[in-house]
Amino acid sequence: MADAVIFDCDGVLINSEVIYLRVALAYLGELGLTYDPHAYADRFLGASVADFTGGLNDDHHHKFGRPLPEDFDADLSRRIWTEMEDHVAATAGIRDVLDALDMPKAIASGSSPEGLERALRKVELFDSFAPHIYSAHIVARGKPAPDIYLHAAREINVSPARCVAVEDSANGAASAYAAGMTVIGFTGGGHCPPHQAERLRAAGAVEVIAHMDDLLAAIGRAA
Repeated sequence: MADAVIFDCDGVLINSEVIYLRVALAYLGELGLTYDPHAYADRFLGASVADFTGGLNDDHHHKFGRPLPEDFDADLSRRIWTEMEDHVAATAGIRDVLDALDMPKAIASGSSPEGLERALRKVELFDSFAPHIYSAHIVARGKPAPDIYLHAAREINVSPARCVAVEDSANGAASAYAAGMTVIGFTGGGHCPPHQAERLRAAGAVEVIAHMDDLLAAIGRAA
């Protein structure tokens, strides 16, 4: 049995990834960049901010010979939060999981500290984790590097080998696996491409679930 559970946030605790995907693809389409949604998710789901923006900037430069507009990041963030205010919600079943967990828990996310707090307060999950809410913006390297998971484990004073991580992205699963944690993949966020379970297993997940109703049992089976 594990001694602690560390959760990714977007696409695991809250339904934000499906909002990010919809808004980003629409905005990029306005800029002349079109992507297959599944290929886009494969490439960018769980990526660091630097890798995400850098990859899109490379695509824009390759197609148009110039970088993305200077206000791209700010404009995308504004558009996302307009949608989040109306549509973000906690993942179905997650409140029951959190209520039932009788061990330390934390969040290890690629989102900014400000964005994490705003989203978690919006869906009333902030108090379920505070103060153990950690952003990859505070460590040297984002996912798939292990830095944020190692940081979270140190902060809750649990060995990484005794932690279960819950992730929806291959980058995130690789990050937790590299930190020495047991990884459970989650594909129930509505944004995952059809082959996401295979990608999660290839990145280190020992088990993949599609419903939060199955998470407690999966944690119980974890080493």
